[in-house]
Formats: sequence, C-alpha cells, structure tokens
Amino acid sequence: MAVVAALLTGAALAPTGAAVAAPQRPGVASSAADIVRSKEYWLDGYGIRSAWSTTRGAGVTIAIIDTGIDGGVAELRGAVVGGQDFSGRGRPAGTPEGEGDEHGTMVASLAAGRGTGSDSGVIGVAPAASLLSLSVGFGENNNGSDQQIADAVRYAVDHGAEVINLSLTRNTLGWPESWDAAFLYAEQHDVVVVAAAGNRGGGTSEVGAPATIPGVLAVGGVTQSGASSQDASAQGITLGVAAPSENLVGVVPGGGYVLWDGTSGAAPIVSGVVALVRAAHPELSAANVINRIIATAHDAGPSGPDDLYGYGLVDAAAAVSADLQSVAANPLGDLQEWIRVNRRATAAPSPPSSGVVAAPEKIAVSPPRSPVGTLLPSPVLLEVVGLPLLVVLLMLYVLGGLIVGAVLHFRSLRRTE
Repeated sequence: MAVVAALLTGAALAPTGAAVAAPQRPGVASSAADIVRSKEYWLDGYGIRSAWSTTRGAGVTIAIIDTGIDGGVAELRGAVVGGQDFSGRGRPAGTPEGEGDEHGTMVASLAAGRGTGSDSGVIGVAPAASLLSLSVGFGENNNGSDQQIADAVRYAVDHGAEVINLSLTRNTLGWPESWDAAFLYAEQHDVVVVAAAGNRGGGTSEVGAPATIPGVLAVGGVTQSGASSQDASAQGITLGVAAPSENLVGVVPGGGYVLWDGTSGAAPIVSGVVALVRAAHPELSAANVINRIIATAHDAGPSGPDDLYGYGLVDAAAAVSADLQSVAANPLGDLQEWIRVNRRATAAPSPPSSGVVAAPEKIAVSPPRSPVGTLLPSPVLLEVVGLPLLVVLLMLYVLGGLIVGAVLHFRSLRRTE
C-alpha cells in the first residue's frame, strides 16, 4: 500500500508521504482486500456502523469539490450521479485529469464508497448516498481557483446537493468576497457545508478558509487514539468537530488503495455523518443538522468547545438517534450578519459646500503682560485693540497727567499764600 499524506492548499496537491509498496487492486475478495476493510477503524470507533441500522444515507447527495472523482473504480460505481469541471482544462465533467489528481477519488471513497463486497474494499460513512463530482483547477493562480470554488458551490446547490465537502484550504483566515455570495447561497438553500481545517504538517498551523467562514462545519483531525493530530490537523476557534485524520485508507483513480493522513480525510468522514443525519431526519434544516453533529460529539478537551477538537469527536450513532430540541439559527454563526458587519462600504466623503465661504472666526486671546510694565503696550495689545483706540488712550493719559499736574500746582500756590 502507498502511504500518502495530502491536503489541497488551494493552489496544488501536496503529498508529503512516500510510496512503500504497490497498491492493492480491488475487485477480488481476498485476504488483502479484507485487510483494507479492517483498516477502517473509524467505522466502529465513531458509531458509524451502529448508525447503519437506521440509515446508510440513501436519498442524500454529497458534492465533492476537489480534483474530480473516478467513478469507474469498484467502490464508486453507481455512486457518482453527476458532475462538472470548473478548471477550464477541458477534462470530462468532474473526472480526474491524471497523475496528481487522485485526491478527489480518495475523499469520495471515505464519504460514500460502496466497498467491493460485504466485507472487502473501502466502504464510506454513507455508502448509499450519491455523489456530485465537481473538479476545480489547483496549481493555478489564486483568483482563478477562488472563482472556480465559488462557481462550484453554486452549481452544487442548484443540482441537488444537500452536503458540500471541501477538503481544501486557502491557508488564510480571510476569504475573497466572491465566496460571500456563494456560501450565503448555500446557507439560504439549506445546504450543509463541511470544510477541512488544514494540516500543520502541510504548513497550516491555524485553521484557514473556508473552515473560518461562519456557518461552515469545520473539521479538525485526531490520531487513531483520539488525540489531536500534531501533523494532520490545524488549530482554531472555528472548529466544529474532530474526526480521524491519520492512517486513513482510501481509493485512487484506476483502482488501488492508499493510506494517508490529513483533515482532507477527516472532512468526508464528517460529510458522511451529515448525510446519515439528513437521510434519517429529512425534515431538519441545515442548522439543526449541524446542531445534531456538534451537540452529540464527545468532548475530548476542556469543557466546552476548544481550538483543538471543537465541540468534540463526532459520533454518528448519537447524531442520528439523539432526542434534541430544535434550534432557530446555525450554532456555528451567521454568514449574512458577518457580511453586514465586515463588508460595509466605506462612507463617501462629504461634497464641498457651494457659495460664499465664511471667514473663520477669530479667537480672542488674552494679551500677555509686558515685561516693562502695564503702561506700555505690547505688540499683542496693538493687534487686539488697534492703533486708533491706542491714540485715544494716550491722549486721555496725557490729559489726565495735565489735570493732575494742575491740581498739584494749584495746591502749592495756596500754601505759599
């Protein structure tokens, strides 16, 4: 089996493992094929097999926005009911182009693989669900990839998807404005969007978009023992739940199996659980489906949601069967409100006033005291009172002096008499 650790970064497929042996070809119920099924430890450890006693996801469509799905492999025959290529490469609708495009098939097999027999081959979490294969072109410029994803989300909604799986990340907290309308479109049409958190081993230490978008069910990754994965997960406050992201077995185009690590695999496990809930409870809104997933998760960290596990480890059986109160809003946030607050246009500057503009009002300033005495005018005093007034004051000063002098002179004359 080949060992592959992969996560789409929004630009290119990034395998970080090394091939150690030729992949096992499916289609023969052999001991090797039985080993493939036995590798799917999450089927029992996360309540998936128990949930199958209620539903296997029939009637629900999961859109896989990725590198395309090879619907000809044994595990996926009959699962893919439609597709579209948004890459512009001219490939058949929604199918892998060739080497390096195995990622979408691996993701699809974990969500809705049918197996190759009752106990052989890869079986998905929702093996009776249908798949839409929507291929986008990674390895292209960001703007191109961003618009392709926005277009693919809208296509998925318009073509009956009730769940959208995005095993990809931009490696940024923010996202382009073209995603606002696309993801809001999904929200308004009652579609659950599931997104991978990203991988530390792939350079994503902090959860990136689309897993940061309000209302999106962001999925973190854990080891086989249920601890937060050091390499195959990212950390962030927007995490909804966690699911296995290490030692995952998946199918590749042309047939064959790989073991791989990454939240690219954790996301379709959760998308499969969402499909099971939607099949068991078709009356529930997307907000209530998401509430079931997070409310029934098993707390794995500190009490309450945290940045490693979200609300906890997903539990398919509990999500399908629990008796819960309904909610009126998505517990993971309101995208429309986020857009209203964070995309507000900058206010336009006020236009200049027309007509005569009044001169600014002069502010009176108390004059400082002159260092040579208060009788001599200072330059500031001249500015404030003006020259004419100063002349009058000087004349009054002189006149007063003359009067005082005359009075003193008159008194002196009377004494001499």
